[in-house]
Formats: sequence, structure tokens, C-alpha cells
Amino acid sequence: MSAGKGAPVAANSTQMNLQDCLDECMEALDLFLNNQFSESLDKLRPRAKDSMYHSLIYATVLEMQAMMTFQQDDIASASNTMKYAQEVCQRFRRKSSSLGSKASGEELSEEQLHAEVCYAECLLQRAALTFLQDENMVNFIKGGLKVRSSYLIYKELHTFIQSHGSQTGPNHAQLEGGLSFGIGAFNLTLSLFPARILKILEFAGFSGDKEFGLSQLHYGALSHNLRSMLCALLLLCYYTFLSFILGTGEGDVADAESLLKPFRLRYPCSAIFLFFAGRAEEIKGNIDEAVVLFEEGCKAQQAWKQFHHMCYWELMWCFTYKRVWKMAYFYADLLSQESRWSKAMYMYMKAACLSMLPQGEARPFGEDEVELFRQVPTFKQKIAGKSPPTEKFAIRKARRYKASCPIRLQVPVLEMMYMWNGFTMISKRPELTEGMMETLLEAELSLQKSPVNEFTVDDTCVVLLLKGLCLKNQGKIQAAEGCFNTVYNSEKKIKLDHYLIPNALLELSLLYIDLGRKEQAVKLLQKAKNNYKEYSMESRTQFRIHAALSKLKADTSDEGETTVL
Repeated sequence: MSAGKGAPVAANSTQMNLQDCLDECMEALDLFLNNQFSESLDKLRPRAKDSMYHSLIYATVLEMQAMMTFQQDDIASASNTMKYAQEVCQRFRRKSSSLGSKASGEELSEEQLHAEVCYAECLLQRAALTFLQDENMVNFIKGGLKVRSSYLIYKELHTFIQSHGSQTGPNHAQLEGGLSFGIGAFNLTLSLFPARILKILEFAGFSGDKEFGLSQLHYGALSHNLRSMLCALLLLCYYTFLSFILGTGEGDVADAESLLKPFRLRYPCSAIFLFFAGRAEEIKGNIDEAVVLFEEGCKAQQAWKQFHHMCYWELMWCFTYKRVWKMAYFYADLLSQESRWSKAMYMYMKAACLSMLPQGEARPFGEDEVELFRQVPTFKQKIAGKSPPTEKFAIRKARRYKASCPIRLQVPVLEMMYMWNGFTMISKRPELTEGMMETLLEAELSLQKSPVNEFTVDDTCVVLLLKGLCLKNQGKIQAAEGCFNTVYNSEKKIKLDHYLIPNALLELSLLYIDLGRKEQAVKLLQKAKNNYKEYSMESRTQFRIHAALSKLKADTSDEGETTVL
């Protein structure tokens, strides 16, 4: 469906009642979760011009696709469709600005209440797409304004529903589901953002209550309503991804699995839920079980290749954890051929995997890692208006290979694995940590035997940081502390890898948190947060620092001294 131009088409005489619309949209979501993506859209499309729910769910499915591809045209299409859905919802809203206003002397109808929650959801989803679309500050502010408007509607609606109980009509559970999703999403996502990012996004005065957000999303996911799937997917993303990539790596896998259980029973072949089940096994360190689930996820459907790419990405890391470099290379190669997300990143991972093989060993397809590293910068692109930080990092690391006689990177795969918090993923499997330690000791020996060069300190510090993580996994706390301190004390000698210093402080603080040395941990986190700027992957490190401070219930604002509360 095109978003359409000019005035929205008026609702026609065959318009369905609210109950029928909700039932048909539930059927469309069932099709979606059973991998029948085209059939799902076909069911929604005919009424997307005159039903607020058909319009919203149709745009939501397109938005999910856009978020998987990260392609500018998909994002623009989803954004236009969501904007149109907002216009459809607007037609059903009460004209009065306030839900509580009795000036007109009329009560709010059930349809008007549903229009409010659908309208707020359109704003929220459009904001998410705006943030994806462009790094331009104007777009960030526009996204922020949409979020503020959405937040205020949800807040007012929440107050209204609390005072009116279930007197809102026969579809009250669906209304509550919409509120649970919106309020839960706000509280959870805002709780993840460091104060300085909230300020940039014009969210001064906004903050999120993580526990309240999680409880709202759980309530929504476990109720049988149209937003159950959205609530569940957001929770699964949080437990299996966000808490690792933007947090301290303590995703509650038990919560993820209990959440998955009813959905897995109801949709046993759903590619989405197979994928999250694989991720849950991966977090537990059950790498072989995870591989099986990701492979099943690929076999489950052929319509949306984007799901395959998500599985390939995880399979690449699974074989990295097992140090089966040729299989990890195989999935990086598949991604480089099929996915448009980040060609530079895939090329870097191909080269990095090959560089881990012994010098004399034959390379698949006769490829040469030096040549592959040299190609990395040529694939630089802007995705949805911006280059992913991991791509920038890969390009910077690969520059070393421009020289006619390049000095090789020691453990490029393991360094990138750190960026995705992979050392936490293997912490429950001693044999995997032992394997990584073996690789790092070989790299250390190689550095000691090589003549000193301009990269020696940087390379040594990379190995030491990763060694510290392995030692921590092995319970060798003093030795791990020694590694992190050595990296920190090398600050003035580091030439290019300045990210190592704030990350060494972060890892040292996480070590101290485990030991109960909270005051020391807070001081180190403050130092990492305030004293270092403009280094590789900075925002990811800042998110993790914020998560660690939040865990300590310490003040996470940017002003003044932080104290443990």
C-alpha cells in the first residue's frame, strides 16, 4: 500500500465494527508468526485505508521488515506507511484536546479511546524510524518531539483508564494491551539511555523506570491481545540483546525462556521465536543447541531472507566461540554476498577469521586475508543516513593493511567479539574460555618474539584486556585485575586504540562490583564516563557504563559527584 497523498480516503459504508477489525488483525498476526508474511500483509492491506487497527498493524509489519534490512528505501516506505496510519487514526480521535475534558458534554466512545492508543503508537513507531533514518540533529529532535507527544497521550490515557476501570467497552483488554506496550516501551528504553544522550534527544526531565517498564511489558505479553507479540518481542530483544550489547551482560535468560515457552508451543515453526530460542541457548553457553535452532530458523521460511541473515550473524559468532574459524568465515562470506547491512563489516570478519588460521593452511576459495583487509574501506557506506560504529571500527583497524608489508592484527576476531560482549556469552562454559585463553597466549608469545613496532603497545593492550576477561571467567580475579590495570597504566603509550582505556576501567569496575567493592567501582565508572571522549564505539561503552551505575543504584546524571544511593 502506498502511503497516499492528499486527504485520507473517508471510511466507506462497509466499514467493519471495532471487534471485527481486532479479530481480523489478530488473524493477520497469527499468519505473520506462522511465517506467512505475504498472506499477513494481504489480509491487512484492503482495510488499511479505513480501519485504524488494520492501518497500524500493516505499518508495524513493514517497520519490522525495515528494522531487519536497515535499507533506506524500506525505512522510507515504512515511515510513509506509518505516517498514513497516523492520519487514519486521527480521523477516529475525539476533537477535544484532553481525554478528561467534559466541556463538550459527551462521553468518550470506545472507538475514540482505541484511536488515542493507536495514534500514540503510530507516533512512537515513527519516532523509532526517525532515529534510524538520519544522524542529522534536526531529525533527532523531530523524533524526540514525536516521542514527547506520544508519551503525553499514553500518560493521560493511563490516568483516564485507572479512573474509569473497565468501563471502556467490551474490548477493554485490547486497550490495556496497547497501554502496556506503550508505557512499558517508554520506561524500559528511556532507562537504558545515559543522561547526556537523553539531553541530546530533547528528553530533559524524562527518565524511565526499568522495573516498571518490564512489568508492564510482561503483563502485555502474557495477556491475549493484539500487542502481546510486540510486548514479547521487545522483552526478548531486551533480555537476549540489549542487556548484552548496551548493558553489563546479565540478560535474564530464565525470563526470556519462560516468555518464549507459550509462543513456541503456539507457533512451533515461527522463524522469529526459533531465532530467540537459539539466542537463549547461546547465552547459556549451549552453542551446539543454538546452532541447531538457528539452522531450523533458516529452514522454517524462505520469504524473508532478512531472518536468514540474522541467523547467519549468530552462527558466525557461535563458530567463533568454538574457534572453528573456517565455519565462522563461511557465514561471514554468506552475509557479505546476501546482506546489505554492512559489507565493510562482513569483509572485515571474513579477513579476521582467515587471519586466525595457521600461516601455511589453505584458505577457502584461495582468498587472502591481506587483500580482504585492504578491501574493507572500499565498502564503507551510510546505512539509513549513518555508518554503524562497528563498521567505522572495522575500517579503522583494517587501515593497517594498506602498507606494502603490513603488521598483522593479532586477534581481530576476538577484539570484535568483545565489542558484542561475547566473552560474557562464553563465561558459563570453561572449555570455551580455555580455548580463547590458548589463542590469546599464542598471540602474546607472537608479540614477544616480534620486533617492537609502532603498534606493539596497542596490540599488547588488546591481548591483555581480552586475557583479563578470560581470567575473570576462570575466577582468577587478581590476575584479571592485573591485566586491566596494566592496560589503564599504558594510557600515554597507546597510539590508536584509545577505546581500550575507558573499557579497561569499565571491566575493572565490573570486577569490583562482583567483589562488593562498590565505592571503588563507582569512582572508576565516573572516570571512564567523564574523562574520555571521541574514541571508537564510545556510545556503546557509555551505555554499558550507565547500566553499571544503574545496577549500583548510583546517580547517573552528568553533574556533580556520583554517590551510591
